[in-house]
Amino acid sequence: MKLFEKQSESFIGRHIGPSLTEITSMLQFLGVKNLEDLVSKTIPQTIRAKRDLDLAKPVDEFDVLAELKNLSDKNLLFKNYLGMGYSPCITPPVILRNILENPGWYTAYTPYQAEISQGRLEALLNFQTMVMDLTGFDLANASLLDEATAAAEAMTLAHRVTKSKGNKFYVSDECHPQTIAVLETRAEPLGIELVVTSHLKFQFNTDVFGAIVQYPTSFGEIYDYSELTKNAHAVGAFVVAAADILALALLKSPAEWGADIAIGSTQRFGVPLGYGGPHAAYMATKMEFKRQIPGRLVGSSADRDGKPALRLALQTREQHIRRDKATSNICTAQVLLAVMASMYAVYHGPEGIKEIATRVRFLTGTLKAELEKLGHIVTNKNYFDTITVELVGLKASALLQTAEKHSVNLRKISESKVGISLDETTRPGDLNALLKVFGSDRAVSIEKEIPELSSSFARTSKYLTHPVFNLYHSETEMLRYIHRLQRKDLSLTTSMIALGSCTMKLNASVEMLPITWEKFGNIHPFAPVNQTQGYQALFASLEKMLCEITGFAAISLQPNAGSQGEYAGLLTIRKFHRENGDNHRNICLIPQSAHGTNPASAVMAGMKVVVVACDEQGNIDVSDLKAKANEHSKDLAALMVTYPSTHGVFEEEIIEICELIHKNGGQVYMDGANMNAQVGLCRPGDYGADVLHLNLHKTFCIPHGGGGPGMGPIGVRKHLAPFLPSHPVIKIGTEKSLGTISAAPWGSANILPISWAYIRAMGASGVKKASEVAILNANYIAKKLDSHFPVLYKGKNNFVAHECIVDLRPLTDKTGVDVSDIAKRLMDYGFHAPTISFPVAGTIMIEPTESEAKAELDRFCDAMISIRQEITEIEKGKADKIDNVLKNAPHTTNEVTSDSWTHKYTREKAAFPLAYVRQNKFWPAVARIDNALGDKNFNCACLPMEDYT
Repeated sequence: MKLFEKQSESFIGRHIGPSLTEITSMLQFLGVKNLEDLVSKTIPQTIRAKRDLDLAKPVDEFDVLAELKNLSDKNLLFKNYLGMGYSPCITPPVILRNILENPGWYTAYTPYQAEISQGRLEALLNFQTMVMDLTGFDLANASLLDEATAAAEAMTLAHRVTKSKGNKFYVSDECHPQTIAVLETRAEPLGIELVVTSHLKFQFNTDVFGAIVQYPTSFGEIYDYSELTKNAHAVGAFVVAAADILALALLKSPAEWGADIAIGSTQRFGVPLGYGGPHAAYMATKMEFKRQIPGRLVGSSADRDGKPALRLALQTREQHIRRDKATSNICTAQVLLAVMASMYAVYHGPEGIKEIATRVRFLTGTLKAELEKLGHIVTNKNYFDTITVELVGLKASALLQTAEKHSVNLRKISESKVGISLDETTRPGDLNALLKVFGSDRAVSIEKEIPELSSSFARTSKYLTHPVFNLYHSETEMLRYIHRLQRKDLSLTTSMIALGSCTMKLNASVEMLPITWEKFGNIHPFAPVNQTQGYQALFASLEKMLCEITGFAAISLQPNAGSQGEYAGLLTIRKFHRENGDNHRNICLIPQSAHGTNPASAVMAGMKVVVVACDEQGNIDVSDLKAKANEHSKDLAALMVTYPSTHGVFEEEIIEICELIHKNGGQVYMDGANMNAQVGLCRPGDYGADVLHLNLHKTFCIPHGGGGPGMGPIGVRKHLAPFLPSHPVIKIGTEKSLGTISAAPWGSANILPISWAYIRAMGASGVKKASEVAILNANYIAKKLDSHFPVLYKGKNNFVAHECIVDLRPLTDKTGVDVSDIAKRLMDYGFHAPTISFPVAGTIMIEPTESEAKAELDRFCDAMISIRQEITEIEKGKADKIDNVLKNAPHTTNEVTSDSWTHKYTREKAAFPLAYVRQNKFWPAVARIDNALGDKNFNCACLPMEDYT
């Protein structure tokens, strides 16, 4: 039987990088007996778990896939005509195989180090250009989380920038129901008065700062909103258009009819339904709002050689700078999905996109005519892909039962009306099947013409004119273009990415495989629950696992990013206080070391931020916390705390801290960014936290995707469970729910099989060992580097948690070499820099994760030590203070192979500083980028092709 036990634990050895021999060697280097000895010296005994986790025994990869296949087979694949912002689509196989299924794309990190992220940045620039062209605006961001949250961001953007002094926001009742629900949730804590009514009843006056309309509407009608926008602008109000991206190939762009902001989803541009996500939303607006638009912007600049180069621009991680004054808590994008959508546009080009849109509209018009022949009334005067059918002689409930027998889903609007939305996958034969649902056996004739769009909203302007959308239509050219961009990006396929607080661990192939299975990927988020029993079983199982791991009573999977988890957690606390009649409790205590999204989320949740000091070791200053908790006792709502701390240490006083907050009537919100050091070792629900958000894209193996997708479920204690998020379409939650957080009921459901597979394959022993080895690897690096770069913070036994901060400030004072110089020089060694200047300016935060083998840790340490020697050369005058390998890093192939070499050091020292680099040299695509130039001459659209030559 031991043979089978060994087989079941085989995945654990593949996920965890160091072998048993290496682990023993590293433990000896640290002077500890074993992993338990190390953990006991790192984590306070008072919070250690009293028992092993109650998880199923680990299974091997083959069995994980078999179990997931059984789950997926419980999902029923119906033809979905439900619409509401989600459309079945075709992912071009060249994009599916070479981007979605390619670790070179999905394991890359957020492009903060632009010189080794030029591929993703170009794809995101394509995305921005695509959105700008189709919406008619001159500014677009690099994607948002989903259409509903993008609408909420647009509402708050309008609130900030409009000259209107009003506090009222109109919402058309023909917007998608999930969008209305998210707007309601977002508006209430901010004191915005939301008025949901027909857009024909909008009465613009000085009380109104903005409005949102759907284009086309959720029920398929297309309106000319030009008069509405004139009336809004007359009182200084803004108009937001929630626009279907494919419809804009045929419809006048929102900018042309006067909208101020356009938002929507790009899901139907080649991204699977995935039971609700992940998908990339878009936002476009006027260039004058470039410093107000939320999320990320890709802009063009130049490197030090004058070569065009791309970078994140203007507001990169603005939460760290502005904190509670930040305009949004969004610090992520849906990069992988935005890349797919942009490549869909590149693949099809303007003619292909228009042809798809025309075909969809043609079939919709044909269906409309056929249903009218059957005596039903189609209420749409105008349409693109959706019609509303007023039934004659039929009840909607009976029709839906018939449709279910034909494996078809229609939208029930009322007992007398249904909605039907067609899409790219619809074929003429599908119309015949639809008519059978309505009781007709007559074959559809597709020869006839359909009415042209009204000239008042038919598109005449051009789009996707840039060469990038017109060059790569053969698969050969498309494949080469994708691969050319991939080669410009450093990902986990190249080397370790040791980012503190970001946990770039293995995204195992066995975990990734199921997301492209049809019965996970092609499920509509609003399909009847009885058709999604596989997903429901997976959710229940994953929630049970996460509750066991965290010690909480309930989990909500709805938040589709860490920032959304923070927001949902704080709203849960807010709702709890209000349910108890404590409406006045609005003070949120936040340590000064906190991640910048924390204060931004608190303000969005209607709370006031009070900053708590940290001591010299980076821990919460308990005396200051006591003073402020007592001072604000009557109004205290919550404490936000990251554990282990942002400084990479398990604070000894965490139980005392939680008790202090509870004593003063508050709740403890825990940021789960550092949960990778706790799984199997301690449980936040046991030692005092009330709410915890989990970054599934960190601790539980969902890949970063070059900057997204993420996932931020929240766990809560029993007393907070009734307040977890609800949904207006698929009924979840209770009557006491805080409202709706994301567009889909279970957020980005399509990536949840990844985390499920990870926990199932690892079991209790595996996830615990992962935490132990994460702590081991961090301490191994900390000790190896400590004599070269002092480790800034350590616990009481001189150990760190799962990450360490090394201090560069004394060297910077002596030599002028700063953290950015080291970050760029690491590129020459083939590494992505750790986190720089957070949480302490002038430092580097390193988190190696448990997935990295000792050899890779040693390579990284060798690189850092070699860089320290290069700094010593500057200190001793052996290297020039200006013309040195650090200040000039990174070095490109163009520079190293140039006929001209004017530097005071050799080409070999520049490009091949250590022997291992020759074996697998990664060349940065561009030299160091001029950030200031990019902000002064901001441009967020594709550059002319000659700039790339």
